[in-house]
Amino acid sequence: MNAEAKKTVLIVDDDEDFLFQQKALLTAGGYEVVTAGGQGEAEQLLKTCRPDLALVDLMMEHADGGFALCYHIKKLDASIPIILVTAVASETGLEFDAATEEERRWVKADALLAKPVRFEQLTREIERLLER
Repeated sequence: MNAEAKKTVLIVDDDEDFLFQQKALLTAGGYEVVTAGGQGEAEQLLKTCRPDLALVDLMMEHADGGFALCYHIKKLDASIPIILVTAVASETGLEFDAATEEERRWVKADALLAKPVRFEQLTREIERLLER
């Protein structure tokens, strides 16, 4: 990826280790990366920054903070692809997805990945969503 074509990825997660690791890997992969430690910080950042893609954790300050942030991002710019990452299925047994059009309308995310996220899987989803 050349410098002119760098895409900006917003990563929002209250897990500092996850933020650090994903930022390092995506930066090494040629992406411009901005991070936020939660929903409120991300909403402030979005006032001055329009990412090409957002990677959002589901459970942050509030149990449904990721859903609310996805809704906020899509309301600002519906063309920004969103990947929602969560450990909710393994922690609670609740299962949901973003595979169908109906699920994406409800979840407001374009893809859903379960934590722990394999980096190869994440980059494959990022590339797929940015190609649209």
